[in-house]
Amino acid sequence: MSVWPRWLAAVILAFGFLTAAATGASAQTRSLKLYNLHTKEKAEIVFKRGGRYDQTGLKKINVILRDWRRNEPTKMDPRLLDLVWEAYRQSGATDYIQVVCGYRSSSTNSMLRSRSRGVAKKSQHMLGKAMDFYIPGVPLKKLRDIGLRMQGGGVGYYPRSGSPFVHMDVGNVRHWPGISRQELARVFPNGKTLHVPSDGKPLPGYSQALASYKARKGAGAPAIELASAGGGFKKSGGLLAAFFGGGEDEADDSA
Repeated sequence: MSVWPRWLAAVILAFGFLTAAATGASAQTRSLKLYNLHTKEKAEIVFKRGGRYDQTGLKKINVILRDWRRNEPTKMDPRLLDLVWEAYRQSGATDYIQVVCGYRSSSTNSMLRSRSRGVAKKSQHMLGKAMDFYIPGVPLKKLRDIGLRMQGGGVGYYPRSGSPFVHMDVGNVRHWPGISRQELARVFPNGKTLHVPSDGKPLPGYSQALASYKARKGAGAPAIELASAGGGFKKSGGLLAAFFGGGEDEADDSA
């Protein structure tokens, strides 16, 4: 009788727990408390009921997260809303999410790029897949660490911005700026992460994290447990793009 490698058995067991948890979570009613810093609009919006996205709620969120310069909304990726909802839940926050940037049109993105090198040419904001925000009462680094642990996409950290914020998107698993090996090991003490420290060498559990990622991807796991295959590879980000290809800039900036 063949014996499965321990790491594979652990992945299968962990996936079983994730599936059970996802089943329970799917029945929840999910809402986001949003405050747009530019338009001063404020609302608590239900976007999911009984595991199904609420179309009326999604449309309201599309409006509040619109490109405020052009008064132009788009269809925000519902997976992003799930990601932000989970980050909010894990943070223990009660206040409104202060939105620095949601959707960004291509013309607005081009304008911002002409002013700053920190704006990505192929920003996830242009696809409705990203949000820049902070939450009063939640330390910014805590919010960043939550984003990293979810491994659901990109995480940007801007503690020195005029309005300090974090960026979260549902693109490829990556982060910026670079994080030292010691700091990343603090966030992932077991070493099981797709994020790579600034020295370019994965933590010890990278292969297990990748195997888990592939298992979840094959089973169609929720976005919180799964990053998309697109995006570019940067030394300070993640290795997924080395497997899947793509060419997305990792830099970003607020709008």
